[in-house]
Amino acid sequence: RSVHDALRRVDHRPWPLPDRAWAWRQRWRDVLFAHWSLPSAAVRHLVPGALDIDELDGTTWIGVVPLRMEGVARRPLPDLPWISAFPELNVRLYVRYRGRPGVWFLSLDAGNRLAVWAARRFFHLPYHHAAIRVEKAGAGHALRYDSRRKRSGTAFRATYAAAGESYEAAPGGLEHFLTERYCLFTEVPGGGIRSVQIHHAPWPLQPAAAEIETNGVLDIFDLPVAAAPDCLHYARELDVVHWPLESFR
Repeated sequence: RSVHDALRRVDHRPWPLPDRAWAWRQRWRDVLFAHWSLPSAAVRHLVPGALDIDELDGTTWIGVVPLRMEGVARRPLPDLPWISAFPELNVRLYVRYRGRPGVWFLSLDAGNRLAVWAARRFFHLPYHHAAIRVEKAGAGHALRYDSRRKRSGTAFRATYAAAGESYEAAPGGLEHFLTERYCLFTEVPGGGIRSVQIHHAPWPLQPAAAEIETNGVLDIFDLPVAAAPDCLHYARELDVVHWPLESFR
């Protein structure tokens, strides 16, 4: 498997691939999608006014997504020790800009100081440097994920594992709405929305089981959600490419 596999299939995309070469590659591994439903009005103040809150059947969702990053590199560079692999944790909302669906990140934590600096500098994303440890939990395939931000101490701790067979999400369903997103939006200094287009094969989703012990990355937003997620999904790995930050097209 490689980035070439990521580019081989395009029939599932909601719009065509960009007509220029991708710039970055990466592999996402051991991904947990933990999601909570809530009314759009509850998150409207967290998103720029130029973006619409995306809904499915009258509700929107917020996700907390821990994962491990590997093979992170700028084309055509090889993997670089201490730079190309690190754990990451994001909190995300689902939005539309001029009709196009995408992701709006409320926060991203990473265990790599250089990655945090680069993402803030070149993509204007709300990254935080965190001490993150990911290790096996017990004798099975469960993972223990433990993150704490360096400056604020905001923490996330969970144990999770796959709990069923892999499948592709059906268009129109909840899993598809939450995971099959092919761009992210960000706001540049001085105002103005920019996008980063991404591409990958359809997510190989599995049902998941998770125990979230501490969820400070979500709690700080003081939203009307329960302690336990409304739905959980897992993905073992996925190769991804993305393009540079650009004005919306």
